[in-house]
Amino acid sequence: MRANSMVAMILAGGRGTRLFELTKKVAKPAVHFGGKYRIIDFPLSNCANSSISTVGVLTQYESVLLNSYVAKDHNWGLDTNDGGVFVLTPRERDQANFQVYLGTADAITQNIDFLDSVDPEYVLILSGDHIYKMNYDKMLTYHKEKKADATIAVLEVPLKEASRFGIMNCDAQDTIVEFEEKPKKPKSNLASMGIYIFSYQTLRKYLLEDLKNEKSNHYFGKDIIPAYLNDKKKLVAYRFKGYWKDVGTIDSLWEANMDLLNANSELDLGDATWKIYTEDVNALPQYIGADAHVENSYVTQGSVVLGDVKNSVLGTNCTVEERAKVLDSVIMPGAVVGEGAKVTRCIIADDVVVPAGAVLGSADSEHIQLVAKESE
Repeated sequence: MRANSMVAMILAGGRGTRLFELTKKVAKPAVHFGGKYRIIDFPLSNCANSSISTVGVLTQYESVLLNSYVAKDHNWGLDTNDGGVFVLTPRERDQANFQVYLGTADAITQNIDFLDSVDPEYVLILSGDHIYKMNYDKMLTYHKEKKADATIAVLEVPLKEASRFGIMNCDAQDTIVEFEEKPKKPKSNLASMGIYIFSYQTLRKYLLEDLKNEKSNHYFGKDIIPAYLNDKKKLVAYRFKGYWKDVGTIDSLWEANMDLLNANSELDLGDATWKIYTEDVNALPQYIGADAHVENSYVTQGSVVLGDVKNSVLGTNCTVEERAKVLDSVIMPGAVVGEGAKVTRCIIADDVVVPAGAVLGSADSEHIQLVAKESE
């Protein structure tokens, strides 16, 4: 392959157990978001918009749908002569030993042959299950200016929430002097976003050393970053100021969808300067009935609305039947809200049929109700 300045590797193999039935048979990065998108559209679109032409997507759990989806690299304009999207799954390490990816670092280590064939100067490590817009080229420029061995994107979070994250403690020049994984008493509020740029040849050396370490967990946060710090390598923090959300729970997935409806939200899917690309689904135009009422909502193509929809996100080919009410909810593609039903503060999963007259969710509920098909 032709040499690339920076190659992206998207870690997309997690189970996403806190999304319950949404990820029983679908990998978390393939979960629908914002009506017509899937979560992985965001890092892939960021790569395309950042002029990164070669992207490896490392899949593992319930990967059939995800593999076929990301293989359509033309969706994101990544079907170039010298690049593309490459689906990278776990492989046999020897004839008698097949293993899954043991950790985030191990996933990259298992694909060193792929990286060697691309011969990049820098490697960008991403998660496949976050919602955000980010120019990775600006982060690379910062990495070069700082003459860093590794650059870690960080986000300022409320100090009371910092113990949920990997925390970077930095000096006045934003050089990282200490990394703490989910500290009980955090010293700063700079949370790692799980976005790293490494100078490849240095990273390659550390990954191969980590592979031989029987005591290692084979994770970037627990093992590779501490090893860099122990060896006095230069790690710097890249402060990100835009929108970013880990949609790892039902509540956070709902919140991110609701953020789309906020006129002042930084997550503007209508921004022509930074488009989020996705699969072009062949669907009829949306239809809003004569007696229907739609207020402050996303209604995706193919949807039929005959009832009332307020502050909600409707996915592709949804139906809201007569006298049905959908309030503060996310209706995923193919779902039907039956005649006279009322849905409030819910996520209705793909292809679910809400029976006529049913009442689901409550305006007073602390958490969002997920309505999904029973697992087979």
